[in-house]
Amino acid sequence: MLGLLKFYPEILLALLSFLLLRRCLGTPRGVPINWPVLGMLPSLLGNLHRLHDWTVHLLRPTGLTFFFKGPPLLSKLDFVITCDPANINHIFTSSFADYPKGPDFAEIFDVLGHGIFVADEDSWAAQRKAAHGMLADAKFRGFVAEMSKGKVERALVPMLARAAGLGEAMDLQDVFLRLTFDTTCGFVLGVDPDCLSDGLPRVPFARAIDDVEEAILLRHVIPMRWWKLMRWLNVGHERKHASAQEMIDAYVMRKIQERREAKGDASPDMLSTYIKKGCDDKFLRDSTLNFMIAGRDTTAAGLAWFFWLVSKNPHVETKIYEELKARFGEAEEQTKVFDVESLRGLVYLHAALSEALRLYPPVPFEHKWAAKADVLPSGVSVGRGTEILFSTYAMGRMEGVWGKDCEEFTPERWITERGTIKYEPSHKFLAFNAGPRTCLGKDMAFTQMKIIVAAMIYNFEVEAVEGHVVEPKLSIILHMKNGFLAKVRKRREC
Repeated sequence: MLGLLKFYPEILLALLSFLLLRRCLGTPRGVPINWPVLGMLPSLLGNLHRLHDWTVHLLRPTGLTFFFKGPPLLSKLDFVITCDPANINHIFTSSFADYPKGPDFAEIFDVLGHGIFVADEDSWAAQRKAAHGMLADAKFRGFVAEMSKGKVERALVPMLARAAGLGEAMDLQDVFLRLTFDTTCGFVLGVDPDCLSDGLPRVPFARAIDDVEEAILLRHVIPMRWWKLMRWLNVGHERKHASAQEMIDAYVMRKIQERREAKGDASPDMLSTYIKKGCDDKFLRDSTLNFMIAGRDTTAAGLAWFFWLVSKNPHVETKIYEELKARFGEAEEQTKVFDVESLRGLVYLHAALSEALRLYPPVPFEHKWAAKADVLPSGVSVGRGTEILFSTYAMGRMEGVWGKDCEEFTPERWITERGTIKYEPSHKFLAFNAGPRTCLGKDMAFTQMKIIVAAMIYNFEVEAVEGHVVEPKLSIILHMKNGFLAKVRKRREC
C-alpha cells in the first residue's frame, strides 16, 4: 500500500482530503476543528474580533464545558473553558485551595504587581484582610457614598442638563469612565482629577489603562512564547503595554509622593489609610492600582451597558421612574440627586441593575489554574497545571442556566412573588466573583450605580443614537468598542 502511494501522489492527496473532510464533518456545529499541526488555534484567531459571542456558540453545543486544544508544540495554549455553575461552585468554593490563580496569571497581569487581584495564598489572605477591614469601615463607606453623590450633583447632572438643552449627542461610556475615574481617584488616592469639567479634558492615565487591558486580553489567547517575544522586541500590543505601564507607574507614584507630603491630612481615602499603617511604596503602588482599575472600569462598563439595555427596553425605564416617583414625587424643573439611604428598598432598580450585570458582566472572563489533577462535576478531567477560563458572558446566555428567555433583558426574573429581591447564588451570577474571592467592593459598586442611575432616570430620558453600532471591545473589561452615543432630554419637558 505504501509503495502504491509513493507512485501515485494523487491517491495520497485524495486520502488526506478524505481524512480532513471526515474530521470537519465529524465536528459538531460551532465546535472548532482540531487540526493536526495547528490545533484549534485557527478558529480562535479567526473569531478573535467576536471573542465573547464566539464563546457562547462554543459552549452551547458542548454541555457548557469545552477543552480547547492549542498547537501540540504550544501546550500552554491548552485550556478548559466553562460556564457550568456546578463547575464554578466546585472550583471557586468547594475546592478553592486547589485552584489558585496560578504561576502564569501574575505574569500575564504583570502591570498589577503583587496586588490583591493577582496574589495567591498567604499574600492574598493578608491583603484581603487589610482591604476588608477598610472597606467595611462605616466612615470609609460613608465617605464613598457622599463623594459619589457630590460628584453626580456637581458634575454629572449639570453636564447632562447642558447637553439636553443643546440637543447634543454624547458618548455615555466616556462620560461614565470619566465619572468613575474621578470618584475612584477620590476614594483610592484622595484626589479629584475633575475629568467631567468643561471641555472634557484628555486623561492620559485613563487611556493608558485601556491600552493595558487590551494587551492583557490578547495575552490570554496568544501563545505565551509569542507575546513574550513581542515584549522582548517591544513591538505590537506589547509596545503599547510597556508605554502604558510606564505612564501608569509615573502617575501612581506621583500621587503616593503627594499624599506622603500631606502628613497632616486626615482624609479617609485608601492611600492615606495605608500610608498611616507604614506600608512601603511598592505595596502602595500595587494596592492602589488594583483598586483603581477595579473601581473605575467595572462600574463604568456596567453603567454603559445598563443604559444601552434600558434605551432598547423603554418599559424598564418607565418602571424605574415610576418606582422613583412613588417615593420622591413627580420630576420637577429643578433636578434632584439622591443619597444612598433614600434609595434603599427600591426593588425594581436593584433588579434592573442585576439583570444588566447578568447579560453584560464587566469582567467577561475569570481565570484559574489546577494545582492538582481533578475531575470536574461536568465529568471533564483536568490535569495538574491545566488553565481554566470561566465565561461569565456566556453563562448569562445559557438556557440551561437562566431559562428560555436567557437572552432577554427581564428585571422581573430578580423579583419574588412577594415583591422582594430574589437571591441567586454567586456560582450562577458570577458578576462579583464567588467563594472566598467574592468582590469586596460589591456593595460599594451597587451604591455608586444606584446613585447615578436614580439621578439620571429621575431627571432625564436617555435615547440611543439610531444607527450607532454597539458591540463589545476586545479587552479584559467588557467595554463598548465604539462607545455609546446617546441623547438626553429633561424628563420634566418630556
